[in-house]
Amino acid sequence: MRTRIQQLTLENPIHVMRISMIAMLMAFLSSMTFAQSTVVDIVVNSEDHTTLEAAVIAAKLADDLSSEGPFTVFAPTDAAFAALPEGTVDALLKDPTGQLAEILLYHVVGAKALSTDLSNGQVIETLNGDDIKVKLRDGKAYIDGAMVTVADIKADNGVVHVIDAVIIPTSKMADAGTSSSAKSDQGCGN
Repeated sequence: MRTRIQQLTLENPIHVMRISMIAMLMAFLSSMTFAQSTVVDIVVNSEDHTTLEAAVIAAKLADDLSSEGPFTVFAPTDAAFAALPEGTVDALLKDPTGQLAEILLYHVVGAKALSTDLSNGQVIETLNGDDIKVKLRDGKAYIDGAMVTVADIKADNGVVHVIDAVIIPTSKMADAGTSSSAKSDQGCGN
């Protein structure tokens, strides 16, 4: 049995279409390989951060946090939001670009800080202008009392650290209708 080898030529329209399709497919696949992921993409693609995702969108911060950055996001889980006093999230959602945005910006630093960059007693200014405090104890990092449960999820515009509590600046506690119990104090020696 003889096999016939067809030579691809640009004179044959079918060959031109095949070459074009292959080129488009390769371009598409290479763009997928190098697709950028932002800190917002990490939150949006996480099954454990649906409340944070909804809050960031409601507060109109998704575009800002998808920009060049760099950002460090301390991302409370859905369980962390559920642990807030009843009615807190609903109350915050009534003023999404006010109090909610301020509290969300308290979870964001305008620099990339990997876990290896954090030090015990470190004070870091957040995007809302208030400071958070870092404590290292028993091999764990705590941000204003919230324990970092997953560290160093890298994005093209920064890094995300998952935390087990919603941190709220002291100045916003009364306004948000919460108490200091909204923060985790699991052995961090607050």
